[in-house]
Amino acid sequence: MATYQELMAQKAALDEQTAQLEKQIAETLRAERTGVINQIKTLMADHGVTLADLGAKAGKPVKAPAGDVTRKVAPKYRDPNTGETWSGRGLKPKWLSAALETGRTLDEFAV
Repeated sequence: MATYQELMAQKAALDEQTAQLEKQIAETLRAERTGVINQIKTLMADHGVTLADLGAKAGKPVKAPAGDVTRKVAPKYRDPNTGETWSGRGLKPKWLSAALETGRTLDEFAV
């Protein structure tokens, strides 16, 4: 069985190896990114595409459309009398709480 000192030495060697690999990964990503940027610039020049065509201003990155900040959740339960729905999130609506108090089950309202 290895001693504490031996295990700590192994850990230090692995930490050093991790640091070297992280540095190598960063350098490789930087080199690949440079190549991709050059390829994009070449394609843009070949096809006459400008930053304005992409909806960007020089020096500013293009942002993806934000889309809906709040997403609609499909209803899981529906009141057959009124047509009101509940997604199952948040507080139970009053119509559902009242129905459950009368002995009905949640499965009866499932969509």
